[in-house]
Amino acid sequence: MEADPRFIELRRRYRSFVFPMTVAFLSWYLLYVVLSAYARGFMDTKIVGHINVALVFGLLQFVTTFAIAWYYEQHSTNRLDPLSDELREEIG
Repeated sequence: MEADPRFIELRRRYRSFVFPMTVAFLSWYLLYVVLSAYARGFMDTKIVGHINVALVFGLLQFVTTFAIAWYYEQHSTNRLDPLSDELREEIG
């Protein structure tokens, strides 16, 4: 099965989503960590009341996580599942 061109395409579609998204998220997370460690003045900048840049960036980590999960679900439904269903039916 792993030599089947459809399986190879399925793996390519999966990797073309997962690797760039992982690099993007880890870069965004490391930016947050580095800024928290070395740019304390910037991260302590007040936005509204007691809400500062660090809190907003921290909350955006959660938003980013949920957005990536939603986007992956869309990608999987539209690009991965049809091909994997086809392969699964053939295997029987």
